[in-house]
Amino acid sequence: MSWPPLVRVLLVDDFDAFRSFIRTTLQGLQGTQLQIIAEVSDGLEAVQKAEELQPDLILLDIGLPNLNGIEAARRIRKRAPRSKILFLSQESFGADCLRPRRHDRRVKSS
Repeated sequence: MSWPPLVRVLLVDDFDAFRSFIRTTLQGLQGTQLQIIAEVSDGLEAVQKAEELQPDLILLDIGLPNLNGIEAARRIRKRAPRSKILFLSQESFGADCLRPRRHDRRVKSS
């Protein structure tokens, strides 16, 4: 039996409880090969970890301290170009700030 490839995930959110929820949810999904390789709570840390670890997927909050998620994503694109970025946010905003071919966005509910 062939297993699906392992997807290495960097989780970025400044709200500890939400990070914990995402971690628990991903770990509970059966039949998936998702591995959270690091968790960080601000945009600058996200850029550093993305460059260092080169994750397959980055779950990235938009409203982050030190460097917002949009600017962090721009910097990550240059340092970890193969990483896919999925934005997570409580905030609703204009989709014009994102390029659909590069990013996806989901609104997390409170």
